[in-house]
Amino acid sequence: MAGRKRGWFRTPARDTAWVQQARQALTAAFLDMDTRQSIAENAVAASAQIAPERGMTAQWERVRARCYDAAGAYLALNERLDQAERDGIPVPQPEIDAQVRRLAEAARGVDEFYHANQAHLEHSVALLSSVPQLVAQVRSAAQQARQAADASPYAGYPSVRQFAAAVDEALVTLEGAVAGGGAGVVRQAATELEAHTRSLSRALEEAPGKQHSASTALASAATRLSAVQTRTERLAPARSALLREFNAASSADLANNERQAHRAIDAAAAELSKARAALQNNDPEQTLELTTSARGLLATAEEQADAVTDRLSLLREVRAQPQEKAKTVRFKLRDAQMLAVNSGLVAQWGSVLDAQAERLERAAGGLVGPHPDYWAYISELDAISGFLTGVVDRMRKTDR
Repeated sequence: MAGRKRGWFRTPARDTAWVQQARQALTAAFLDMDTRQSIAENAVAASAQIAPERGMTAQWERVRARCYDAAGAYLALNERLDQAERDGIPVPQPEIDAQVRRLAEAARGVDEFYHANQAHLEHSVALLSSVPQLVAQVRSAAQQARQAADASPYAGYPSVRQFAAAVDEALVTLEGAVAGGGAGVVRQAATELEAHTRSLSRALEEAPGKQHSASTALASAATRLSAVQTRTERLAPARSALLREFNAASSADLANNERQAHRAIDAAAAELSKARAALQNNDPEQTLELTTSARGLLATAEEQADAVTDRLSLLREVRAQPQEKAKTVRFKLRDAQMLAVNSGLVAQWGSVLDAQAERLERAAGGLVGPHPDYWAYISELDAISGFLTGVVDRMRKTDR
């Protein structure tokens, strides 16, 4: 029996090289898109944690959907290539080329999105990656500062206690953020802890010098107290001179100044007494606080005393040359009238300025009798001057 020819019943070998080429082209395009998508996705996730208000997630959604669609089509075409390899039914080359282009276009969309937001996205990634290190650093610094505060001889100072308590609270807040918050919340909590730690460290650094500062401030305030007491000694004679030389109405508003000045001085002296006691009790911060309060009271006493002596000087000056102050206001009125003429605003402001001229005349006419009310005269001239300033400002704005 003659032997059979070999290969008669075998399935003919199929040409599958085109399938491998198609897979290579598609896979290369897919991996390129997927790599770019992953980088952008991670950056968007970082942005969502660091700066959610920027809304990167919403902007990225459309780009990502395009990538998902392209990836889905790629996987479906891969299944067809598997079938084609088994059955020998080729997939049209234009279809393969179209899918490669689709993947490339999706990758290009990722690039466009990333480049448009590159600075922010890369900054977000950098910040996110630095959060664990930041947390470790600020936690360690805070713990060291707290240990230093507890061991410090100045631990009882109010500022040290206050900032130490703030650090304790900020540490608790940070641990809570680490346990359940996003990176943005954690970073914010770490930043706040860092600020409180700096305040505590600064309070500890400044504490040794506060004793000297408090001593100096107390001595300075005591000197000022003495000066203000001397200053107020002129208050009663000045008040008496006002009543003798001028109309009673000229100083009616100053009737209580002497009593108020002495009351402020007494209160300042009491604060300084407490400040001395605080300094003896090794509490310079309380000393500084009380000294500051005393200086404020002394400033009030000075204002009360100066108001009387300054009023007497002013009234005597105006009494000696009553027309000098009026002359200054008349010059101001004349300038305003010239501005109205030059700016073509006479119709709008002419009658207003004429009324001020009449006020000037009435004010001057009030200086009659043995004790004219010079204070009313001064007050009226000041009011006219202030009114003219407002009118001139408005005219200049209209003229622009």
